[in-house]
Amino acid sequence: MAAYMRSMICLVSIERNVFLHSRGSGVIVETKRYVRGLRRNPVRVLFPENQADKVVKPRPQPAGRDVHREKGQKVKAAIKHPEEDFVKARSNVQATTTHVTGTKDQIDGLRFERAFPGDKRLGKLVSITRSRTFREHQGKILLEGRRLICDALNAGANPHMVFFSTADRLRELPLDKLKRATLVKVKFEDIKIWSDVVAPQGVIAIFARPDPLRLNFANKGDSVPLSLICDNIRDPGNLGTMLRCAAAAGCHDVLLTKGCVDAWEPKVLRAAMGAHFRLPIYQSLSWDDMEKHLPKSVTVHVADSSCGADRSEEIKDLQVNVSHKKLKAGDYGWVSTRSNRNNVRYEEYDSDTDSDCEEGAQSLPTVDSKLYHESWAQSPTALVIGGETHGLSVDAVQLAEKTSGHRLFIPVAPDMDSLNSAMAASILLFEGRKQLLKLT
Repeated sequence: MAAYMRSMICLVSIERNVFLHSRGSGVIVETKRYVRGLRRNPVRVLFPENQADKVVKPRPQPAGRDVHREKGQKVKAAIKHPEEDFVKARSNVQATTTHVTGTKDQIDGLRFERAFPGDKRLGKLVSITRSRTFREHQGKILLEGRRLICDALNAGANPHMVFFSTADRLRELPLDKLKRATLVKVKFEDIKIWSDVVAPQGVIAIFARPDPLRLNFANKGDSVPLSLICDNIRDPGNLGTMLRCAAAAGCHDVLLTKGCVDAWEPKVLRAAMGAHFRLPIYQSLSWDDMEKHLPKSVTVHVADSSCGADRSEEIKDLQVNVSHKKLKAGDYGWVSTRSNRNNVRYEEYDSDTDSDCEEGAQSLPTVDSKLYHESWAQSPTALVIGGETHGLSVDAVQLAEKTSGHRLFIPVAPDMDSLNSAMAASILLFEGRKQLLKLT
């Protein structure tokens, strides 16, 4: 019985081997192929029926020292490959970063950069140029829009950096004058975020703060000997409108006192519509420096509003040339008689203080009055416009008295307050231009 069982086991094992090596059982062969190929080195690999002729035999393993040498080479290769992969990966990252941050293209032969995501140059520069302190410290201004940037370039201003959204926006500018500037292409959404206007044009430029003595003004030959002096103009819209009227009237220059708003503020630039690049503008001047910018034979006139009930009788008297009443500076509509706070000394009150104040009020300068359409611009002329809040300073009236000037006012309908300072400036400037042109 034992011998019979032993022969049956041998027969089953032989039949099993024959069955496994047969070509008809493709599924079993396929299973042995993949399982043994993944887990151990097979003695022989059997392919399916369509690739039955191919037989892959394993490479003979070297013995002795060759085995250790091959293992050492494999270990060195395994150690070396990660370093090579890291170097290659690092070089690829650097190449990608260079491509993102320093990608430079050309538009009509002019190279520009493409801003990468997270580029904060536009935001930083806009923040700097919006602050007067930073504008004066850094010496930079911000211009937005095609027309304003073209006016600055034509006048000879120095551009530092130009941000644009599309190539068509850049082509609208004189490209031959942008060779020294850094051109950066950004998304329109970024420009819209930092723009002050409702409908941005897609181009913002950073310029060096212009020097009036170095700019080339287009209408310099058409100017008349008329200067505009802005005294304590605090509203940006009013100052920008005055600058625009002065450029339109052909004024020689514009002088701003220290109490005025910054002429290079974005709101002033938009309201002036390019007037900054059509006539010289000198700002932050003291009254001592004011005379240095005026001709020696100049006549300074101050603008006065015709407000108040007692003004109607005075206007009638002036219209019929009956009397020319002289008033003190405190009676002027746009005159402030308040002294400078830096020179104020606080002392104990006594009765002499009132008498001192009365003497000071009586010693204020007196200037003759004239209607705006009468003859007052017969020589080089300067017109002083005061702010609507604080009015004219006493220094302005003193300068008018010193140069034999007049107090000019525009009559308005009854029960109406004075005109806007910018509107009054435009009327007086064009009247002065008309009178000066008649002389020539």
